Amino acid sequence: MISILHYGYSFIMLLGALYFYLLSKDPKGVPASEYLIAMVIPLWSGAAYLSIALGQGLFQYDDTTIYYARYIDWVISTPLLLAALALTAMFGGKKNLTLLFSLVALDVFMIITGFVADLSIGTTKYIWYSLGVIALIIILVITFGPLRRIALSNGTRLARHYTRVAIYLSALWVCYPTAWLLGPSGLGLAQELTEVLVFIILPIFSKVGFSIVDLHGLRKLHQSSYVHNA
Repeated sequence: MISILHYGYSFIMLLGALYFYLLSKDPKGVPASEYLIAMVIPLWSGAAYLSIALGQGLFQYDDTTIYYARYIDWVISTPLLLAALALTAMFGGKKNLTLLFSLVALDVFMIITGFVADLSIGTTKYIWYSLGVIALIIILVITFGPLRRIALSNGTRLARHYTRVAIYLSALWVCYPTAWLLGPSGLGLAQELTEVLVFIILPIFSKVGFSIVDLHGLRKLHQSSYVHNA
């Protein structure tokens, strides 16, 4: 059952990448880099989860199944998601590379501490977990602080779109540490199959779903600007 779920996830990710490729054929003013990011995210994630389906992306540790392929997925795909979000805030304006790199560094730190927490026991587990949560909180502060101010400086319409996708992504991201804490890796209040389902459903919406909402919003913004200026 678990293998079938991961095969299905990989297939959905492949379809998502194909969809973004087709969108890129008519970019409507959205930079090619944003379409590329949208394509790489599901391709990478699908490949990582395929390794789980094939029995390669997991191992047993201290009577717990460690899905290390998830962390391989997240350490690449989640920084790319944050890059996409940051580029949305900076759409049509100057790119703040310092802010962008800060987000990526915080995100990589968050994923690594999560993996170390998965390999830890007792109090040590929650120390590493807490460090990851702190990194997530800082990411959220940057998302709704400096990044939102940048979006506002590029126009109220862009700011509205940015705020919408930022809330969308942030709400889903908060669910990740919550699911981890409740699952077998944390308090063990949820069964493994439930955790597997959660970590399949959440990425579908936070990766493919986010890119669909974000890219279509940017395409509409450009089209409206073009019609207004025509």
